[in-house]
Amino acid sequence: QVQLVESGGGLVQPGGSLRLSCAASGFTSSFYAMSWYRQAPGKERELVAGISSLGGTTNYADSVKGRFTISRDNAKNTVYLQMNSLKPEDTAVYYCNAKRKQTEYWGKGTLVTVSS
Repeated sequence: QVQLVESGGGLVQPGGSLRLSCAASGFTSSFYAMSWYRQAPGKERELVAGISSLGGTTNYADSVKGRFTISRDNAKNTVYLQMNSLKPEDTAVYYCNAKRKQTEYWGKGTLVTVSS
């Protein structure tokens, strides 16, 4: 059974940090590019960060460059999103995505709330 399970979300004050994790199972995640997306209330889902299958290439939304870092540990089938200097506008449900050619999987998301 294919699963992507996100964890690490929660309530944090502005300027704080969180690290999200996405644990993959049921498929060979090391063959897949992995990404984090987010969806804020009333807004469309947007790409936050992506990483290639071997981790050599990363990309980020302009809004998070310099604050967020995506990484992966293929031995643990896990992808991470380190989020620093969080802002209220980072509040959203964060989703993990795995994609290879025409095959794509999604997690159910983890809520991040940035508020004082």
